[in-house]
Amino acid sequence: MTTPGIDVPDARGRTALDQKGRDLTGNPDVVIRDVELLATAWHVLRRTTYDYRHPAGHWSTQQRETYDRGDGATVLLYDPERRTVLLTRQFRYPAYVNGHPDGMLVEAAAGLLDDDDPASAIRREAAEELGVTIGDLEEVFQVWMSPGSVTERLHFYAAPYTPADRTSAGGGVAAEGEDIEPVEIPFDEALKWITDGRIADAKTIMLLQWAALSGPLSSR
Repeated sequence: MTTPGIDVPDARGRTALDQKGRDLTGNPDVVIRDVELLATAWHVLRRTTYDYRHPAGHWSTQQRETYDRGDGATVLLYDPERRTVLLTRQFRYPAYVNGHPDGMLVEAAAGLLDDDDPASAIRREAAEELGVTIGDLEEVFQVWMSPGSVTERLHFYAAPYTPADRTSAGGGVAAEGEDIEPVEIPFDEALKWITDGRIADAKTIMLLQWAALSGPLSSR
C-alpha cells in the first residue's frame, strides 16, 4: 500500500512528508517517537508523538498537531514625507467564519516565501498586491505567529515608498483567486483603526506599533 505524500508524490509532487521533525535533537528533554501525516490537500497537517521531560524530572508522552504552510514575509510600506502607509484589503474566509462581520481585512502586504529568500519574496508580494517596486528594505524582526499549532515563521520588513514607486495597479494574482484592493491612509489614521477595530490583523498591528514606537514614523 502506498500513501500520497509519503511513498508516492501527492498533488504537489511531495514525498516523505512524514519525516519532518524525526531528526530533531536540539532539546534533550524532547524525544520524537512518531510523525503521522493527516492531510496534504495544499499545506501539511501532521500529528507528532513525543516524550517530554518535565522540570521535576518525570517523563510524559504527548501529541501535537502542527499545520505546516511554509514560512512567510510581510512589509509595512510607508511614505515618510506624506506620513501615509500603503496596506491591502481582501477577503479572509477564516476570519469571516470565526466572527468577523464581512471577512474583509485591512493588512500589510504579505505572502509565503515559496522558493524565494524572505527579501525577494516580499518584493514579489509588494509588486503583485500593491504595484510597488521596493527600493530600500529594512528587516524588523522574525516572529512565530501561532506557535501552538502553526509552524510558520514570519519575516517582518519595512520599506519607504513614494507615489512614483507605484509602478502598476497591484491587485494580486488573478489566476490564484486573489482580489486585493490597495488602501493608502495617513499613518495616524491607521493607528486609530487599530483602536476601533478596523485593523484587526496581528502582523499589521505589530508593524504599525513598531513604526509608532521606534520605527521611521515615530515621534522620538
